[in-house]
Amino acid sequence: MSEAAAVDARPASVVFALVALGIDALGIGLIIPIVPALVRELAGGDASNAAFWVGALGTSFAAAQLFAAPILGGLSDRYGRRPILLLSITGLAADYVLLAAAPSLAWLFVGRLLAGITASNVSAITAYIADVTPPALRGQRFGLVGATFGLGFIVGPVMGGLLGEVWLRLPFLAAAVLSGCNALYGLFVLPESLPRARRRAFAWKRASPLGTLRVLRADPMLARLAIAWSCIWFSLGMLQSVFVLATGLQFGWGVRQNGFALAGMGVVQTVVQGLLLRHVLRWLGERRTAVLGFLLGALGQAMFAFAGIGWLIYAGVVVQSLGAIRMPAIRALFSARGGPERQGEIQGALAALQALMGIVAPLIGASVFAFFTGAGAPFHFPGAPFLLAAIVNLLGVAMIFMVTGEPG
Repeated sequence: MSEAAAVDARPASVVFALVALGIDALGIGLIIPIVPALVRELAGGDASNAAFWVGALGTSFAAAQLFAAPILGGLSDRYGRRPILLLSITGLAADYVLLAAAPSLAWLFVGRLLAGITASNVSAITAYIADVTPPALRGQRFGLVGATFGLGFIVGPVMGGLLGEVWLRLPFLAAAVLSGCNALYGLFVLPESLPRARRRAFAWKRASPLGTLRVLRADPMLARLAIAWSCIWFSLGMLQSVFVLATGLQFGWGVRQNGFALAGMGVVQTVVQGLLLRHVLRWLGERRTAVLGFLLGALGQAMFAFAGIGWLIYAGVVVQSLGAIRMPAIRALFSARGGPERQGEIQGALAALQALMGIVAPLIGASVFAFFTGAGAPFHFPGAPFLLAAIVNLLGVAMIFMVTGEPG
């Protein structure tokens, strides 16, 4: 049996990869409701001031990831997925320790830069799964990636909210322990997925952010898919940067309420991507599934923008989370256009685009939120960033309609 056949004959390797991702997602979910409160504790000031620093932290993470992700993706094509994944998980564990001990905002930035440099988790996992999955099943398997990540967000934000009420920094310590266990799990259990025969030489020219963009620009369909992918992460970056601040300002929500709301997103995404996605893909195909996801994402963001009472936020959570079907559909379209030896590069390119949007979106989201909630606001509208995110989702619809020659 060839090395490639041996890898493909181990379907349990997909389970191993998903478990590793689930533990990591749980750690990330733990800290999401806590970061804005910790920023306010260290920086002082009102919600508008905190929005600036939360946005700056998100931007620093994404800037580091923008430069590191293509390099790590290329290295995974050269040396295999497993060592890159272990490096990423270990870096996140160190990040959580720094966040737990951070005496100032400067230390928060150091921790987020470290996490951004090593944040190849999802791209390494998706490249790993692409290695061991036939092309026809990749959409479904990528859906399991989203479902597993969503499962981590079911438990993580709730635990983070509850632990944060005991001590604001306790969730960071819990996340560090989880990431450490994840690293040990990967070290002793996770097998390598990329046979030596399918590896290729590493090239700095391809591994730079500009080199990554050239790869996408070389194919008009890839370029349109890249814009659509960017629309997803721009809108989600806006949501993540201001959601906790907006609900706190509008409805007086604390870490507990926000934890449950964010967990609700995880519940719906897990059900949709883990159970319903394969049926939607079979009925609609990948392109139409992506279009439907963008429309649902736009509607959900619009509901956040105009919610006048708290329960509408929960309704928006459901609709927004249903839109998660667009992510695995677009990943599958991307993967189909890359050969088996380029999956690391393709997934690294997606991670770089995600990081680029992570730089832009938090700054824009925080600026728009501060503009419409500050003392000199023309009118009070905390939902303005969500409305902008809804419009960006509609741009994603237009890009998918312009994609031709793809399956589905």
